[in-house]
Amino acid sequence: MANSLLFIPDISGFTKFIQTTEVEHSQHVIAELLEVLIESNTENLKLAEVEGDALFFYKEGIIPSQERLLAQIESMFTAFYSHLKLLEKNRICPCNACATAPNLQLKIVAHCGDVQFIEVQGNRKPFGKEVIEAHRMLKNSVESDNYVLISKSLALEIGLPVYYYSKLFKFKEGVDVYDTVETNYIYAIINTNILQLKTLKTTKKVNLPNPPNVIYSRDINVSAEKLLEYVSSFKYRHLWIKGVDKFEYNENEINREGTEHICVIKDKHLNITTVTKEAKKGQLIYGEFTKSMPMVSAFYQFYIITPLSKNKCTIKTETYLQSSSFFNKIMILFMVKTKIKKAVIENSTLLAKLVEAL
Repeated sequence: MANSLLFIPDISGFTKFIQTTEVEHSQHVIAELLEVLIESNTENLKLAEVEGDALFFYKEGIIPSQERLLAQIESMFTAFYSHLKLLEKNRICPCNACATAPNLQLKIVAHCGDVQFIEVQGNRKPFGKEVIEAHRMLKNSVESDNYVLISKSLALEIGLPVYYYSKLFKFKEGVDVYDTVETNYIYAIINTNILQLKTLKTTKKVNLPNPPNVIYSRDINVSAEKLLEYVSSFKYRHLWIKGVDKFEYNENEINREGTEHICVIKDKHLNITTVTKEAKKGQLIYGEFTKSMPMVSAFYQFYIITPLSKNKCTIKTETYLQSSSFFNKIMILFMVKTKIKKAVIENSTLLAKLVEAL
């Protein structure tokens, strides 16, 4: 039976993160990170299973070379921490899940051996002693939550020296006892400052020189944080935005600066991007921008939420309409502005009824 690779990236801090943060956003964060790890699979590893906070990969009958295996490991750490940086830099949500996501870490366990396979409902999965051994090594005595651990058998297979040393990897020996049997491995704690993180898509706070064309404020009996969740979450849009046929968006992604979605109105598709601007202390701000609106060259709408008490806040909607056409400017002044003001009032009323009823 040919030697096979077993490869398990595992998100450190998952249990505490899930138990102490908002359920929905914590689920989205973990789902995004798992997808990022899957997309950084450069060795054509097969995904046997998603195990909550971990991915169980294998490569049947083939062990990558030392160079390729270390490159795969570095690729996953780089992708993981690049995405955490994105979550931190572009977040608009103040919830605990979004705020503490950058504290998550990654560990990777790699092992090899003669692996058997079973088939469950048409899915072929690794099975047997080596699979158990690989998962046991996730429970080890390494004093870090951010490392790669390679079994001694795999290190010997690829000729990886016990004390292999490079800019990123500084391996050491380790040993743990599982069911009275010693398991030897080598491990390297990853210095994330050395990783060449991906360049983030630049987002800037909007600074508009002219005052808004439309302003409307009202009080709503709900906390500021809860109201921001209903305003910024696309899944609630159809409940309080009138006149839209549907919203198209990535259901597994948390809305943040730079997030894009599509607003479908009859035969028109408005491409909308999430933006923000400077807020006063204590305020929460969510904004959107599009160039797809008829008669205007740019459309900005901001929702500025100011807490009044624990369960009451004011939401002010500011709408900015820009146009380079003199004719369109006149139309905005006399017609478009009135229609938008009416729509803002109607939508704000529906939003208040929605959140106060829940």
